[in-house]
Amino acid sequence: MKKIMIIDGGPRKTFNTASMLQKFAEGANSVNNEIEVKTVRLYDLDYKGCMSCMACKIKGKASNICKFKDAITPVLEEIAIADGLVLGSPIYFGDVTGRMRTFLERLAFPWLSYNDYSLTAPKRMPVVLVETMNGTPEYNNDHGYGSMEHCIAQALGQPEKLTAYNTYQVKNYGNYELGGFSEEAKRQYRDEHWQEDLQKAFETGKRMAETIVNP
Repeated sequence: MKKIMIIDGGPRKTFNTASMLQKFAEGANSVNNEIEVKTVRLYDLDYKGCMSCMACKIKGKASNICKFKDAITPVLEEIAIADGLVLGSPIYFGDVTGRMRTFLERLAFPWLSYNDYSLTAPKRMPVVLVETMNGTPEYNNDHGYGSMEHCIAQALGQPEKLTAYNTYQVKNYGNYELGGFSEEAKRQYRDEHWQEDLQKAFETGKRMAETIVNP
């Protein structure tokens, strides 16, 4: 059976990023039952970033899968043999969450050869990068996946990007010190765009699944 791995790098289980990834999964599952779609929430796992142990670079034992053992190890092993990968994160201070960045260190460093500086993953596959953010299309400081996007493109293939802008941060703005935002304007933008964003996620999931089933 084919497999798509969805990595949720957001802290909230039912809010913007999780909702986008759920719609992606629904789209992928709508194609047929030949694809397993598995979602992993990074905030549920106890793991570290790259430990600089260099175990993946030992002569005669080099590996393009991280050798350090903790809760993220089985996830990295599943990704190595998967057929599609989705990474999702809210954008904090212009970047993905610390949890996502930490995960990406573990994913990508073993791909890097210090002999010729090539980047080689165990298997190439379609990739989608999902971002949700408070910023608008016109005003944001989004660096997203940063240099890791280049690593992903070189090792796995050019990723597709899916971004939801100007998302709600809380359900009731009146309960928080968020006076710099107009809840009315946020609500209007959400009413106009959020269902469209979710539909794009659904269609992207469907398209990835179709590509995997019929390469």
